[in-house]
Amino acid sequence: MANLTLAPQGELAQIRIGDLPTEAGGVVRDATIAYRRWGEFRGDPDGTNNLVLIEHALTGDTNVADWWGDLLGPGRALDTDAWCIVCTNVIGGCQGSTGPASEHPDGGRWGSRFPAISIRDQVSAEKMLLDALGVSRFHAVLGGSMGGARALEWALMYPDKLNASCVIAVSARASAWQIGIQTAQISAIERDPAWQGGDYYDTGSSPDAGLAAARRIAHLTYRGEQELDERFGAGRQDGENPHGEFRDPEQRFAVESYLQYHGRKLVERFDAGSYVVLTESLNRHNIGRGRGGLNKALGACRVPTMIVGVDTDILYPYHQQEHLSRNIPELMGIARISSPVGHDAFLAEFRQMDRIIRRFFVLSVLNDDDHEDDGYLI
Repeated sequence: MANLTLAPQGELAQIRIGDLPTEAGGVVRDATIAYRRWGEFRGDPDGTNNLVLIEHALTGDTNVADWWGDLLGPGRALDTDAWCIVCTNVIGGCQGSTGPASEHPDGGRWGSRFPAISIRDQVSAEKMLLDALGVSRFHAVLGGSMGGARALEWALMYPDKLNASCVIAVSARASAWQIGIQTAQISAIERDPAWQGGDYYDTGSSPDAGLAAARRIAHLTYRGEQELDERFGAGRQDGENPHGEFRDPEQRFAVESYLQYHGRKLVERFDAGSYVVLTESLNRHNIGRGRGGLNKALGACRVPTMIVGVDTDILYPYHQQEHLSRNIPELMGIARISSPVGHDAFLAEFRQMDRIIRRFFVLSVLNDDDHEDDGYLI
């Protein structure tokens, strides 16, 4: 068994993976993928091992300890005593991997020169990273939302590379509603005068207002109608009056203030160019493309897969996860998160996610034909 040299635990590392050809015919030249890992790698990098790939959502990053911290650590669902947890920053992102804000090999920033990418391109980049690290097989992949789309594509693109997949809060393809709401977000950014066709880098301005507006639109799809109404109703922000003679943007409903806050927080940590690129990749998500349609593609999936959905999800309604579960032959089970939170419940309902992930690992080991020879997987 080969020894792997991985990043120090919890620290960000960047690996150059070379040129990444995109599904649509573009090329991301001299690409870099960033990642973090927790737990020690054990096993054979070309066979049975304990490496688990975690896939972040649209505006997530490599730091699983930030957004799934209650699930990560010794004895927790993502047990770092048992598993080597690896999380990459998606290609096109802005947290260490090559994206529109990165330096272009020919000078300047990528900006508008960054090609459109698909979920399959994101998975191809991750495979190139694992190849660069010396890993040709791993135990399992888990992800939610855009991360769930990547987990599903891993099972379809590289079924011989992993033992199990956990697909959370996503669909087999983008629906017309999802494309519509996501293109509205892109439009909010592109209509900001500071966007400058995507080439705003190093100009002294950035489309912060457009990005904040896009986030406000998106956040309404991430949270549940019931939760927002219970929290805010038609109440006004403290000290303000939105019922005056004329509309005044300084006099807000409480929910307006809440959404504006989340818009500002995203502007502080995320790049508008990456937001456009990654949102467009979700528009292009369609596992049936080039595979004879959705059901034929799902029917060909050979990787044991667990499906997880949220009962109040507006963005990816639960019936879309039911469709996945009906058509994947190696179904490990379908789990339903019950929550008023909506789509983000997989990031908020830690007790339910704890049980789901623990069950997934038990089943993933039972589905591993070689597990009896590797006690650390039991």
